[in-house]
Amino acid sequence: MKKVYTGSKTKEISFPLGGIGSGCIGLSGNGRLIDWEIFNRPNKKSYNGFSHFAIKAEQDGRLLDARVLNGDMQGPYNGEHVRGGPLHSGYGYGPQSETMAGMPHFAHTAFYGEFPLAGMTFADPAFPGKVALQAFNPFIPLNDKDSSIPAAFFEWEIVNESDAPITYTLCLSTGNPIPSEKVIHTYKETNAEAAQPLHTLKLASRQFAADHPQFGDICIATDAAEVSHQAYWYRGGWCDALEMFWHDFARPGELNNRMYGAEDRPPSARHRDTASLAARMELLPGESRKVKFVISWNYPNMENYWNPQKTGTNTWTNYYATVFEDSVASASYALRQWERLYSETADFKEALFASTLPDVVKEAVSANLSVLKSATSLRLTDGSFYGFEGCIEDQGSCEGSCTHVWNYAYAMPFLFPSLERSMRDLDFRYNRRGDGRMSFRLMLPIGREAKDFHACADGQFGGVIKAYRDWKISGDSAWLAANWEAIKQSIEYAWAPSNEDQWDPAQKGVLEGRQHHTLDMELYGANSWLSGFYLAALKAGAEMAAYLGEADTAETYRCIFTKGKKWVDEHLFNGSYYEQHVDLSDRSMLERFGEEAVSSYWNAELGEIKYQIAGGCAIDQVVAQWHANLCGLGEIFDKVQTRSALQALYKHNFKASMRNEANTWRIYSLNDEAGLVICTWPEGTDKPSIPLTYNSETMTGFEYQAAVHMIQEGLIEEGLTIVQAIRDRYDGEKRNPWNEIECGSNYARSMASYALLNAFSGFEYDQVNGMIGFQPLIAPAESESFRTFWALDRAWGSFEMSQHHLRLDVSRGELRLKRLKLAPSQLAQVTQVKLGDRVLPFQISDGALFMADDLVVSAQQSVIIKLNEEQT
Repeated sequence: MKKVYTGSKTKEISFPLGGIGSGCIGLSGNGRLIDWEIFNRPNKKSYNGFSHFAIKAEQDGRLLDARVLNGDMQGPYNGEHVRGGPLHSGYGYGPQSETMAGMPHFAHTAFYGEFPLAGMTFADPAFPGKVALQAFNPFIPLNDKDSSIPAAFFEWEIVNESDAPITYTLCLSTGNPIPSEKVIHTYKETNAEAAQPLHTLKLASRQFAADHPQFGDICIATDAAEVSHQAYWYRGGWCDALEMFWHDFARPGELNNRMYGAEDRPPSARHRDTASLAARMELLPGESRKVKFVISWNYPNMENYWNPQKTGTNTWTNYYATVFEDSVASASYALRQWERLYSETADFKEALFASTLPDVVKEAVSANLSVLKSATSLRLTDGSFYGFEGCIEDQGSCEGSCTHVWNYAYAMPFLFPSLERSMRDLDFRYNRRGDGRMSFRLMLPIGREAKDFHACADGQFGGVIKAYRDWKISGDSAWLAANWEAIKQSIEYAWAPSNEDQWDPAQKGVLEGRQHHTLDMELYGANSWLSGFYLAALKAGAEMAAYLGEADTAETYRCIFTKGKKWVDEHLFNGSYYEQHVDLSDRSMLERFGEEAVSSYWNAELGEIKYQIAGGCAIDQVVAQWHANLCGLGEIFDKVQTRSALQALYKHNFKASMRNEANTWRIYSLNDEAGLVICTWPEGTDKPSIPLTYNSETMTGFEYQAAVHMIQEGLIEEGLTIVQAIRDRYDGEKRNPWNEIECGSNYARSMASYALLNAFSGFEYDQVNGMIGFQPLIAPAESESFRTFWALDRAWGSFEMSQHHLRLDVSRGELRLKRLKLAPSQLAQVTQVKLGDRVLPFQISDGALFMADDLVVSAQQSVIIKLNEEQT
């Protein structure tokens, strides 16, 4: 059942409509077009002039009603800060007129969203008809090209509920962001004789040269049969433009076009030009009709505005600009391919939401996919993916595809694996120092000198784990071989003589020196969190080395792993959870790394090292096992101790209410909201006076990681409680359901929620060996079935399990299948395997169903496995 937001629960909604790395426009909870992040940078709380949709109804030459397709504005009614705004605007002047809040609008609206689809309904006693909207941008797993179109898609449906014919006009108006006499608005009708001609209205300018960062254009378009337009709204002072638009629109008939030439009065800096495109249709009593609109954009020149290099160029071409010549080209493509693009997007959405998982799980998984469509994400000229950590108001938050943050982002590796691999390629090519030290932030433009800072332990070894995962998802061993030297160096930097942080010079399998990490400081002394990353990288490295024929390398890594695992399990587990071994009073631990370490970390007043965990219960203490579970690496920490650590984490760190908690850090939950905090110190434990950074925060990416891991280890109720707590905080009134924040909006780490799918379905994969597997946590009851979505590099689909059969569907792509791993109880019941109508020979061994012949399952094909009903 769709979750519906109404009234105050729509206040914070901004649903991003745009392509991967192409920017986006936000659809607000009341239908406004906000957050115009199409100009190659974030642009929160923004609007683009008077951009809006409006509708009118007329009958027998008289106007019945006209109103803006918005609901009530939820505030702030005093107005808000306007960046660079003129006199008589902003706080203390009420809402800006560009919000259209002062115009007639709909009394009753509802918003629902199942990302990537958003919908709204509009009703008003004065308006004769029902109006509904479905908005989206294509989100098609494995198809990154069509999922990166720089456009917002809107399909409106109008129903005439009266007993007489009514003529409706649905109008889209959009602002030109350039305040100049050099603006050019061009209307064009393509294929006028066709059944569905295209109508485009391009908003461009001669203000900037073609290579200027602000050069670009916007297009509004429709394929409606009967269309009128205004290339320009009236140019005047005061409120002339909006007064004249409403004078023109709120009367019977079509819009009359208006044109301005170069000699005409230019627009003022305050009143920028607006254009309108309107679709007109007559509906009989009870008849309904749909009309499509597109807003597309083309701002081709990306600029490093946040950290420009002092010499050389700081701009490059956006990937989408290599695909589409301008905004008219992308709008035309969107309209011509609409049915296919929508159908494939809807197929994905339906497959995801048809999963028989708790509603809050599907909500958490789907909502955070929106990060890929936000201004957090970029695509470089060749299509490679680059991400900030998140977005702040006017710029990206923390540059560089930050490796330790993107460690947690599990959506793209499965849904768009080629883009994920492009991140590994960029990282290993441009961030590697000669001795294997990896910079954890990629500098742009591509090819400039890498950032010179400490290696980040979880980022460095996380890159190895991700390479292993991406190899298994893709089965592309040539790709692995091409990156192997960099992967190997990343591992061996742990004991390299040039490692200034002295991680593991004796190859003990435990990190002990200075360890930079994702909480932005350094740990000194052994801890399971960062040593776990090292151990998982060693184990992954051993398997990759063995596959590539480097037996000695594999053996070296295995030996170090075995020693390290044994030591960590024996020495860092305190009987309840894993803690850090550090003598907080030992100043010499800092002195070996120089005066900078001492000045930054020594609390001279108390004689103590700052920013450490010591005896604390930390949220990421067994995160490496979470990664290993998701990547098929097996055991990193003792299984019993891991479960105990997660139980302790829930006991000590989950706060059912934040009301009485002392949080000295950023406030992501408050009052009676619940959440899982980063680190606590149970009574009787050793707590530093100035403890681990961010210790009292609730950051959703970390929370999801821990919740998923709990679910994987059988602590299902505890994990679900955490997930529910997160989504309760993002309820539409307090925070945006499609924007989980951390260090800024649209935060990449929140995509850890995708791993909930893998946890509940027991999803396994190894495309190197043609294996896919499912062992759901909850077996279906009689007459019920379990269903889940899955995706890998060359295919995606669904898996269904009932009491009597199993069904593996491929919706798109092609799956090479040699082994299907299932629960032992199910394997014992298999009586028949079919591909369509063809019965397949099989055998069962080593916990899997082996196909006698290599099997290729193509799109729209299904493997059906019959189970012995008597045994069931």
